[in-house]
Amino acid sequence: MSSGKEFSFKAGSDVFTPKNLIELARPGAGLANPAGDLVLVPVSKFSFEDKKNTKSIFIAPLESSITPLEIPLTTGGEAFWLDSKTIGHVVGDEGTKTSSLFAISIEITPQSVSTPQPPALVGSFPTTTLTNFQYAAKPGVLVFSDNVYEDGNLTAVKEHDQAWENRGNSAFVYDDTYVRHWDTYVGPKKPTLFSVRVFRGPDKKWLFGPAPLNLLKGIGHHTPVEPFGGTDDFSLSDTHVVYTTKDPDLPEAWHTKQNVYLVSLDGIDRPRELTSGKQGATHSPVFSPGGDKVAWTELDEDGYEADRAKIVIYDLVKDVRFTVTQPWDRSAESLAFSQDSNFLYLTAGDIARVKVFVLPVPATPEQSTAHPALPPYYTIPCPLTSSGAASGLQTLPGGRIVYSLSSATSPNDVFIIRDLHALEAEYERTKVVSEEPWKGGEEIWFEGAEGKQVQGWVYKPKGYKEGEGKRQWPAILLIHGGPQGAWEDGWSTRWNPVVFAQQGYFVVALNPTGSTTFGQKFTDAIAKDWGGKPFVDMQKGWKHALEKYPAINPDRAAAAGASWGGYAINWIQGHPEYDFNFKALVCHDGVFDAKYNGYSTDELFFFNHEWGGRPWDTKTQEVLAKFNPTNFVHRWSTPQLTIHGSKDYRLPETDGIGAFHALQQLGIASRLVVFPNENHWVLDHGNSLKWHHEVFRWLDLYTGKGSAESDKIEVVQLKN
Repeated sequence: MSSGKEFSFKAGSDVFTPKNLIELARPGAGLANPAGDLVLVPVSKFSFEDKKNTKSIFIAPLESSITPLEIPLTTGGEAFWLDSKTIGHVVGDEGTKTSSLFAISIEITPQSVSTPQPPALVGSFPTTTLTNFQYAAKPGVLVFSDNVYEDGNLTAVKEHDQAWENRGNSAFVYDDTYVRHWDTYVGPKKPTLFSVRVFRGPDKKWLFGPAPLNLLKGIGHHTPVEPFGGTDDFSLSDTHVVYTTKDPDLPEAWHTKQNVYLVSLDGIDRPRELTSGKQGATHSPVFSPGGDKVAWTELDEDGYEADRAKIVIYDLVKDVRFTVTQPWDRSAESLAFSQDSNFLYLTAGDIARVKVFVLPVPATPEQSTAHPALPPYYTIPCPLTSSGAASGLQTLPGGRIVYSLSSATSPNDVFIIRDLHALEAEYERTKVVSEEPWKGGEEIWFEGAEGKQVQGWVYKPKGYKEGEGKRQWPAILLIHGGPQGAWEDGWSTRWNPVVFAQQGYFVVALNPTGSTTFGQKFTDAIAKDWGGKPFVDMQKGWKHALEKYPAINPDRAAAAGASWGGYAINWIQGHPEYDFNFKALVCHDGVFDAKYNGYSTDELFFFNHEWGGRPWDTKTQEVLAKFNPTNFVHRWSTPQLTIHGSKDYRLPETDGIGAFHALQQLGIASRLVVFPNENHWVLDHGNSLKWHHEVFRWLDLYTGKGSAESDKIEVVQLKN
């Protein structure tokens, strides 16, 4: 198929293009050293010219303006602090199928940060897949995760891998779920935690060994929790590890229940459960600095992943567990105790931002309770930040915290808040990677379904001038996924509103019913109502945007969305009475046949919660009859670009292919883009550029100034 004209991005030295987005340095969250005077920031940067993704770590002083030190990681690997002046760097060797741990010494003077000597080899590991390193300095123990076979033997992995690859067939055989998860068919290996001694000898040289110890061998616990678990799934004290894991007695694919356990660093004791047994998922377990308390976030409902996450504290000395944020209508994310254990610092989503909060730690009750009688001072966290998306929160000596902060128009930077004892928030920026900022979005509010106030963002196109005449600019409505998600004031390398604005579009990004960070009731309200209140919100929000910004040309407008946002695109197709009047639609990895998805998705609990049961249940079938996009295909008429990843096991690629087949047989202008090696996201750099090319080409075809009928894709009308 051909549009009859070539398409290229809007470009120029002052235009932030999709290529710029992909090649822009990508800083991770900063990691401060124990002394709190240096921060380590991992950074990756892709070059289309070199066709290579390079990785580095930047070491930046936290209390001076010394230029950060860049240490290239030419062989990749992961870096972490061993002590305040030593970085551990683990790098794999695919030739030998082993990994090595190196110690990199850091020297800081009033003038510079440097590495005074070459990295020193500390020890080796028998695999290349170990990851998620945490170090307990006092006992000199390194804890990490790796995937092992049922015997739990790290040294036998290489032999088992060879036997698996040479088994004489390619079959995967299952007797229970998961069959496949996220983007991988589930094989015989599972993640577990290992510990190994790493310490300085009398000569100050780093020593290693004996062999790593499997802390969870033979008990059926697997952590970090796949597919997205990492170092935030466990925490170390001087004597123990606290971790979260899926309940080993429940089928994983239709339960979300996770338990929190305590196990000794030497693995001698069997793990001790700290959770009550009545919870749903748990996340972010952390020790207090003294090791006498543990805190974590906990959901009440098993089978729901977007329930309100409350903070639970466990007093290990008194053997008492209690919940502290029952009255707070927000969900805590990451946690960190203050250095004296009297306060908890946390991040949480609030009004489309991810803010830093503080909460005093109350005295431990006499007995365990989920509803302690506490004044608001101990139950409602106080915000310390007001914008952006915070991550990587750490408390430091001297009444300080360090965290990373991005926004919708800027990737991560490192920030410090000082003088916490007075609960004052003085922000000072520590520049690790400096990029040119762009003007941010404007926040809008409007009345949505049932009289609720609904929030959104508008990003104005490059070249727009206030007071321009009416109907000058094309526009796009971006619809987020989840559906329990939100367009937040945070950086994205996949759906970046700045890129759309820089390509000449008014961008309207709404947070309708089902969105997070606006209270749990608002989040919960989308369940069993996917095609209901959210679309009342979007109709009203779109109308509000057109009235507030008369420069938008509604006859040159389109909509795009992924995941639930892709469902929304397919749903809008079948409901022309919404009167959006979109000239083009873009559906990425979207739900086409919701009923089929109830059988085919990897995480069955999600469908069961959102649609009210299993696909054959009577009440669920009633909801499906009302809100399944396939029931309204006969009303489709808008040109649609459909994109899908073949390794998307959350929403299998047949949903995208099925939608495309329907469009083609209806004679509707349509194009299908399949990425055989991508999952629910598009991560490969080249694929990302191709994704942007196809999306903007499609939008330009139907919303560009030259979008005449003769320029559009011709599709032969098929006869019944």
